[in-house]
Amino acid sequence: MRPILMKGHERPLTFLKYNRDGDLLFSCAKDHTPTVWFADNGERLGTYRGHNGAVWTCDVSRDSMRLITGSADQTVKLWNVQKGTQLYTFNFGSPARSVEFSIGDKLAVITTDPFMELTSAIHVKRIAGDPTEQTEESVLVIKGPQGRINRAVWGPLNRTIISAGEDAVIRIWDSETGKLLKESDKESGHKKTITSLTKAADGSHFLSGSLDKSAKLWDTRTLTLIKTYSTERPVNAVAMSPLLDHVVLGGGQDASAVTTTDHRAGKFEAKFYDKILQEEIGGVKGHFGPINALAFNPDGKSFSSGGEDGYVRLHHFDPDYFNIKI
Repeated sequence: MRPILMKGHERPLTFLKYNRDGDLLFSCAKDHTPTVWFADNGERLGTYRGHNGAVWTCDVSRDSMRLITGSADQTVKLWNVQKGTQLYTFNFGSPARSVEFSIGDKLAVITTDPFMELTSAIHVKRIAGDPTEQTEESVLVIKGPQGRINRAVWGPLNRTIISAGEDAVIRIWDSETGKLLKESDKESGHKKTITSLTKAADGSHFLSGSLDKSAKLWDTRTLTLIKTYSTERPVNAVAMSPLLDHVVLGGGQDASAVTTTDHRAGKFEAKFYDKILQEEIGGVKGHFGPINALAFNPDGKSFSSGGEDGYVRLHHFDPDYFNIKI
């Protein structure tokens, strides 16, 4: 399994996202310029220029026509995927940390960071079919959780919003009223900042990764803890195979401590775990710094990782990967 090395960013990667067809890969980094690549050969297709700060997150619509990006420049932008042009800019008073289109792409959930006297918030925006009719107003704004909200995603049928962040609590909100429906249990939940959250392909369960050196699998409707995967390092990114019962965790020690260790000792590998048995089944080495982003191709036959080192590594699995037995 020789990785394809994709060098297009000059700063650490922050987020990776495949489109639904799995033929395009979108990458966000701290260098202000989201980039789109061909997912089969890693060729760079184009960039989206216009942000003025680190880009923390992105999402792409179901038909691969629209891209939405959230940045530290306190804006969220909508882009035409093919042309690379900006369609609309939402302005906030604080950095935008996470964005996700709803099922049907008619809504987007956006989280903003605490900044000056503003607290963190979850915003729901209506996304117009025609960009000329797009408006700035929020359908719903949820405030409440203390500290930064690192991820907010839509629950089944867009009825709920699931959020997680610095206070280590996963919360499920009603997406119509903004009412808090459920919180993860202090005992079974994470002990430190939750860095990442990813949903299963069918939306029935989701995986959270945390700086407490673990990832946890939860039931989406009941918020029951199903599995815990423990590792020796903080987890910055998590991904789930849509094809096999595998979860992947990526991380490494803090970027500030990186220079003191050799890249093999620095534990900068993507670790594969058996989803059911919670046992480690393998690892993929290669990055020279912590892994900040992971994504699985929707066909489950390849995955990509983005690191603090500015590289995106695209891995197409060998045939023997599909026959791993424990």
